[in-house]
Amino acid sequence: VNFLYGSPAFAVSVAAQIDGVSVAGAVVEPVDGRCWSAVRGQGAWLDGRPLRVSSADRLDLTLVATGFSYGAERRERQARVIANLLGHVRDIRRPGAASLDLCAVAAGWTDAYFEHGLHRWDWAAGALVAAEAGALVSLPGEDPGLGADATFAAAPGIAGPLRDVLVASGAQDV
Repeated sequence: VNFLYGSPAFAVSVAAQIDGVSVAGAVVEPVDGRCWSAVRGQGAWLDGRPLRVSSADRLDLTLVATGFSYGAERRERQARVIANLLGHVRDIRRPGAASLDLCAVAAGWTDAYFEHGLHRWDWAAGALVAAEAGALVSLPGEDPGLGADATFAAAPGIAGPLRDVLVASGAQDV
């Protein structure tokens, strides 16, 4: 959608998976030419430079990225979760490209990312990049407390408290 609207925040994202687990991935931003990449167990890079997540350890200073459904009813439920979350974190970002949002966590540009309803192609490469940069990552189906189709990636120092606030905010019902 970003591409169709002329926004430069779009990417081409490709991952290799074995038995449903990403083992290699790349996210390329055509407009600025950046290339994010990762290999399971070998790290993550942005244009060949190693990536590390932020050292965030205070939820009140956490910058969180998210996205919203195209369905109005689900978007309303997501907005309720965000409304509650805003009182606990520094701010929310919503660039609109899940693969890039996950890579931003890997680079430490944001401290966390969560979203419901993504497709495998949205997260397969970006989640690997985030995990290999040190993020704690939960993929759809892995954490029922966040919701059956939730994707979550966060710096280790705030992952637990952020998850707790999301659960308390009703994330599992989105």
